[in-house]
Order: sequence, then structure tokens, then C-alpha cells
Amino acid sequence: MSRIEELVAELCPNGVPVHRLGDIATMLRGNGMPKTMLLDAGVGAIHYGQIYTKYGTWAEETLSFVSEDDAKKLTRADPGDLIITNTSENLEDVGKAVAWLGESSIVTGGHATVIKHKFESKFLAYWFQTPDFYTQKKKLATGTKVIDVSAKKLEQVMVPVPPLEIQREIVRILDTFSKMEAELEAELEARKQQYEHYRVSLLTSVESAKWSTLGDISSRVSTGATPKAGKPEYYRDGTIPWLRTGEVTFGEVFDTEIKITDQALKETGTSWIKENCVIVAISGATAARSAINKIPLTTNQHCCNLQIDESLANYRFVFFWVSSKYEELKSLGRGARSDLNTKIIKDFPIPVPSLEEQARIVGILDKFDALVNDLSIGLPAELAVRRQLYEYYRDSLLTFEELEPAS
Repeated sequence: MSRIEELVAELCPNGVPVHRLGDIATMLRGNGMPKTMLLDAGVGAIHYGQIYTKYGTWAEETLSFVSEDDAKKLTRADPGDLIITNTSENLEDVGKAVAWLGESSIVTGGHATVIKHKFESKFLAYWFQTPDFYTQKKKLATGTKVIDVSAKKLEQVMVPVPPLEIQREIVRILDTFSKMEAELEAELEARKQQYEHYRVSLLTSVESAKWSTLGDISSRVSTGATPKAGKPEYYRDGTIPWLRTGEVTFGEVFDTEIKITDQALKETGTSWIKENCVIVAISGATAARSAINKIPLTTNQHCCNLQIDESLANYRFVFFWVSSKYEELKSLGRGARSDLNTKIIKDFPIPVPSLEEQARIVGILDKFDALVNDLSIGLPAELAVRRQLYEYYRDSLLTFEELEPAS
């Protein structure tokens, strides 16, 4: 019998009570605090957007600050409180919580709620990561493009409340898993930095070769189109892979989230591209990101598709070059959205050493790339397994037999 099982048998043999969060905790809704208010020093502050991009389950230091005058107008979080997001563009990030474990009080702003409670802080923050909470917040969420679970709605969430001794033992176990995962993540990040060093060194070494442009080493350059969303006959039961720029993420594409029909292909500007094209996103936030399609597919109009002339260049060499020049290429964007266009992509310069040298460089970079990105081998595989174990134990440890109410 594990220590948790012993504690449950001893302290709550008939089950764990479940309470409405609003009955056992106080919700303080945040307001104000735009990003322009954030400073590098002053009173500690956590902006709601940082909770799902910068913070883990708990924090002892803040990444941002506000002035003392501004802090007086904002919602205060004391040590032990939780700060939880109310708003996001997706359901996964709504309701993400961070336990504040610093030594002094901090502040938060709009789209966040401070939860004052009597739980073990990390226990409650871990519980907000469980499928149980996800199921409940899905029912409480409102909105489509912007998803919201208000402070008032959060009060309706039903939370298990085991004795503090059990909460602390669960936290001890989950902290151990989190620490092991963090160590692997740090090692993987070091490997990625090493890979980036070799990639820069290898690609810099060929800059003395003959130079050309992406357009000149391509046998075909094309963009796609978006079949009208209001026509279900363009999408229903579709089998043709259709790529959007959100799926262009510096890797290989083996499938697409959306499929279109033969009718869409015939009646719109979409067209097939061969496998192993170098695809460069040219629109807004995704501009300059690149990918390789490992299957024939179609794309939207925001993808510039380069079919590389194999007699001139190795398509993977081109991909590595374009990926390494992401910032430089992105800086060429124009207009309010910093969009690129086909001409900018075609005119972008690239060194073209011999095919043998290109193949040598690709061989080296492929090995490094696999070591830091391939989920089936090495550290990425180990990290994926570790995360699965953590999620399994987290969900198991935070699922309790509910105490039946007294009749």
C-alpha cells in the first residue's frame, strides 16, 4: 500500500468531500494592467497572458513589475494565492493557474482572477490541470474566437477537498515528477543550442560558394487559395490535404488538419504541389516560417511553395538555409501586417555549393535535428514518456472517491 493509500484509508475512508469553489474560496477579479504598464523593476506583477506562456504551476519571482502608484489600483495576490486566467483564444489555456509562492504580495490585472483559499497552494494549482477541471470549464466557457470563464463562473466549479496531509503528499510526488521533467527540458534546450551553433557554423561555411536566389533554384514557385468557407461542397467528405500557414512550423508535414474536395480543386485557385517542396508562410504572424511537405498537397494563398530543381539544389539544404534566415526574411515584411510576397521569397539570396557539399551538410544537420526534435528517439522521446507518466500520476492522484452526503 502506498503512502497516499494509507493516508486516504486513515483520514477519509468513506471518500473525499467535494465543494463548490465559491463556497470555500474567495474570488478577486482583476482589472486594468495593459502591457504598456509593465516595467523591469518595481512591484511584482503577473499579466494574464504570461500565465499560459511564461509560468509553470507555481512561481516565486515575477517576470514583470509595475510602479507603486499603479500597483495601488490593481488586484493584489498574497503569498499562497492562486492567479488564474479567465480569457484566451483557446479552451486549453483558459483557467490555467499559477500558485504565487513569493515572499511578498504582487498584483495582477484584467482577464485574471485571484483565488484566496485554504488549500495547499500547489495542490489546487495542480488540480486545475486535470481532466476533471477541463470537463467542468468546457461547460462554463462562453465565446467562440475569445473563450472566457468568468470569476463568477469559476465559483461554480466543484473541487475535491482531501485533508491537508493528503494534499501535501500529492504535491510532494508531483513536484518530484515536475523536477525530473524540468531537468530533461534543460538538457534538451542545451542540445538545441548546440544544434543551432552547428547549423550556423555549417551554413556560414558555404557563404563563399556561388550565390543564387530561391526563385532561380526552383523549377516552380506557386501559392494556393482558400475555397469559400460558406460552400460545404468544398469541404464535406474532402480527401485532398489542404495546408494553412498555422501548420507551417519549421518541420515536416505528413498530414493536414483540413481536407478539401475534388470540386474545390476544380472550381477554385487551389492546385497540387509535389512532395518535398520548401513551403514558406508569407502572412502576418506566421510570415517567414518554413516547412517541407512529405506528401502531395494543396495550400492556402498565404503559402509560397518552392519546388526545388534537384539538379541545382538539395531541397533539405534549402529548407535548412531558409529556416536559419527566419529573422532576416521576416524583417522584409511589408504593410501593417508585415506580410511577405512571392517576389520577396523568389529574390531571397542563397549560397549554392556543390550538390555533394549540400548533401554532406544535410546529413550532419539531419542527425542533429533528429536528436533534438524527433519524438521517437533520444531526449525528445524520453521527455514525451516522462510527460505521459506525469499526467497519468497527476490525474490518478487527484481523482478521489467522492464522499456521499449524509442522509
